[in-house]
Amino acid sequence: MLEVVNIAYPSWLNSGDNTWQLVAATLVGLMSLPGIAVLYGGLVQRKWVVNTMLMAFAGFSLVLLVWVLWGYNMGFGPQAHLGATGSFWSGLVGHPHPIVSHFGEQNQAVSGANTLIPFHFPTSTLAYFQFVFAAITPLLFLGSVLGRMKFKAWLLFVPLWITFVYTVNAALLWGGGFFAQKGAVDYSGGYVIHLAAGVTGFVAAAIIGPRLARDRAHGVPNNLMLVAVGAGILWLGWNGFNGGDPYYAGVDAASAVLNTNIATATALLTWMGMDMLFTKEKKPTFLGAINGMICGLVGITPSAGWVDGYGAILVGVICSGIVWVAWNYLSKVKPFSQVDDALGVIYTHGIAGLTGGLLVGFLADPGMIEYGVIGKNFAGTGAFSVNGLFYTGSWHQEWEQFLAAVWIITYTAIMTVILIYITKFVCRGLREKDEVLEIGDVAIHDEEVYPQETFAERVSAMASSSARE
Repeated sequence: MLEVVNIAYPSWLNSGDNTWQLVAATLVGLMSLPGIAVLYGGLVQRKWVVNTMLMAFAGFSLVLLVWVLWGYNMGFGPQAHLGATGSFWSGLVGHPHPIVSHFGEQNQAVSGANTLIPFHFPTSTLAYFQFVFAAITPLLFLGSVLGRMKFKAWLLFVPLWITFVYTVNAALLWGGGFFAQKGAVDYSGGYVIHLAAGVTGFVAAAIIGPRLARDRAHGVPNNLMLVAVGAGILWLGWNGFNGGDPYYAGVDAASAVLNTNIATATALLTWMGMDMLFTKEKKPTFLGAINGMICGLVGITPSAGWVDGYGAILVGVICSGIVWVAWNYLSKVKPFSQVDDALGVIYTHGIAGLTGGLLVGFLADPGMIEYGVIGKNFAGTGAFSVNGLFYTGSWHQEWEQFLAAVWIITYTAIMTVILIYITKFVCRGLREKDEVLEIGDVAIHDEEVYPQETFAERVSAMASSSARE
């Protein structure tokens, strides 16, 4: 009699890689919910906390549905080949189709993101990991348009932007598209996520217009403790952000995690030191330190597994220093002085992402092997690393990084203008009315973050009133 044995693992599945990829994805998801929701919720005025949190939760949910129904395959599926093989149009975007069938979810992952070795987990793992990257991007540029954008306009703009901007940029740089074929790299999203978010937020804020003058003049954070919680979740969640992007639980994942923390700590201390040395008050501030922290996280994202520890320190110092100068001086120059970027996303994400992406061309250490074979330091035939100018004397990588950055900035800005005007037309405006902006959460959602009486008491009072009538 034959004994039937149920096998839990397909031959191609590696349980360690699959586990780490799912854990990394969950860490990145936590950066959005509750990380961004709590961070931004603490930074805004009290009257905007509910609106901010709900926009974050709604945006996250919208991206997931777009992603599984058509977005994932546009970014990481088979190329659509809209032009001749090898041309820009051939590697622009993938075919839009869903991945929610049993075949789509449980078969071995195959993607344009693949490089030298096959994935050792199913499509559902890779799709969820890439989803949380897609989801956090609109939540980042939410910080530019807080305190005035119509909620229903947000609900339309997010899926449009993910479909026509994010998936294209992802396909070109991560999904085996044109820029990837030319040699441009973006380890975890300094360009695809942060530079694009900074550009989008700035353009959208310029078109929507500023917050109420009173809100701008008195935009004091309502809860720095919540800011600390959100910032801490971002910092440690970034271990999944950068540590998950080799797609394997190997040595490069560990290096990426360590380098992420080195750059972040360095950047935080750099911003704090510059506040103490160069501001009129000469005092360290918590919000300044958080800005420095974000600069380090964003700056190391394009290169986390391709620079060594010395490079990570330089990334932290350079990105934080450049953004500090931009925050304190560039913000006073047109057009930056004319745009109400509520939380300064163009600086801490846009400029930091651009700087970090360009630094790859200088600081990438060819001895940092992302994928390799057996041999000294896994650097045998077939190993993959990135060659920076400081190690090879070649400008090639820097040139490719520059061209990719120009594309991200130009395409993202143009498409954002188009999509924001489509949204304006459909929603009959982008801004809430001034009388609504004066009130905030209660006017838009009939809720407030710190109610003076509980909802149950309100219902009880209404019931009593009705009974008396």
